[in-house]
Amino acid sequence: MKRLKILMAASEVAGYARTGGLGDVLAALPRELAKMGHEVKVFMPWYGQIDDDRRGIRADDRRLAVSFDSTMHQLTLGRRNEPRLKLETLLLGNDDLFGRSSLYVDPETGHEFGDNDERFAVFCKGVLEACRALEWRPDVVHVHDWQTALIPVYLKTVFADDPLWRGVPSVLTIHNLGYQGSFDAARFGLLGLPAELMHPVTGALEFYGRLNLLKGAIVLADKLTTVSERYAQEIQSTSEFGHGLEGVLQQRSADLTGILNGVDYTVWSPSRDKEIPYRYHPANLSGKRMTKVELLNRAGLPHREKDPLIGMVTRLADQKGLDLVAAAADRMLSMDLQLIVLGTGEPRYHELLQDLERRYPDKCKAYLTFDNELSHQIEAASDIFLMPSRYEPCGLNQMYSLKYGTVPVVRDVGGLADTVIDYDAATGQGTGFLFGPYTAEAMLEAITRAVELYPRRRTWTKLMKAGMKQDFSWQRSAEKYAALFESLPIVSESR
Repeated sequence: MKRLKILMAASEVAGYARTGGLGDVLAALPRELAKMGHEVKVFMPWYGQIDDDRRGIRADDRRLAVSFDSTMHQLTLGRRNEPRLKLETLLLGNDDLFGRSSLYVDPETGHEFGDNDERFAVFCKGVLEACRALEWRPDVVHVHDWQTALIPVYLKTVFADDPLWRGVPSVLTIHNLGYQGSFDAARFGLLGLPAELMHPVTGALEFYGRLNLLKGAIVLADKLTTVSERYAQEIQSTSEFGHGLEGVLQQRSADLTGILNGVDYTVWSPSRDKEIPYRYHPANLSGKRMTKVELLNRAGLPHREKDPLIGMVTRLADQKGLDLVAAAADRMLSMDLQLIVLGTGEPRYHELLQDLERRYPDKCKAYLTFDNELSHQIEAASDIFLMPSRYEPCGLNQMYSLKYGTVPVVRDVGGLADTVIDYDAATGQGTGFLFGPYTAEAMLEAITRAVELYPRRRTWTKLMKAGMKQDFSWQRSAEKYAALFESLPIVSESR
């Protein structure tokens, strides 16, 4: 195995700043690659909300300067080394750009910050300039989502003849194609890029008259990945999944690979989880039952031995299937079951869940917040985990659920389809329940199948344990990424 120097750049890393699965990936994948012997440097913005002392971040005396239009932004550099691994997190700071209370969205308006293009363009340039200051040349640059998509664009244009960067290949991972970094075309001129990139027909960054940062990386990165095999197929097949970029992705089909995200089982495993009151494992599930009782008490719901508890930890948005939940809520809660939901999102779904709490006080509890400890407890306590996503690039909660013996009910899309095996009553095989059509009726049919099976304790326990045996560890995923990096021509030639 070749030992590579790998640069990773992303807008969030769990433990520092996180809004979702992207942060989880950037906390786990670099560590796994470093365990394999690779040297990994992870770059992220130095957000004001990060607790520097708790994370052990030390300020570097280097100062970087990056231009955006006529403005010269000064960037500070923070560093944190991982003990015993060749893994370093580097943070680029600027109070005006990153010293805000939110990563992407203005809390006062509920909309994305109007200067997000500037914020992340400066970050992308800053990553490249930081490596120059550190005198460090990576073998491969791995970027994630639209916030870092300009890095492959700069590498192929402005930095193409730079001695440090000449020939360094880039890989783009698309975690969610629904977020593309789309801005008014007039903003293009501020990026300092060649005009042909915004040509109405051939421009890598032009998309229906707008500036599209993600498209630029899809066109110009050397390799593309997304976070499950099924999702890699889906985003090339229809506009529903491709969000208009399916044609561009089809043109790069030979360079597009699906690599399923992994799970950090040091954090998400019921036998090791520090966030749950009672730990458990397949040979002794009593801790799961006690955790359920404790969660029901916390939620103010009665304990009913024969009724399954359905859990949801989700963003409250259409993509996550909340419109199906809204359409099916009364029919679902008329069944012998209870429901606990944790998440934030669209106000109409906050109102929906609050209304359900009032009308079904013994069956429904909603926590309209972000709470990491509670998310672990819901995973551990629930009997069923519901993920009725419209689309799901990978999904992590269904994999967490399997490990916790919490049977997933999911839609047959993306990473959900790649990780959950539909239960077959004839053979007794499977790990969960899948439904295909994006309808409330199809979702209810899958929930009904699960609820009706739940009283058959021996069969249900077998189903739980089948899920708990599944292995979605990061080691497998990291090996696939390493093989992809090693296959890049410039890397192969340089070793």
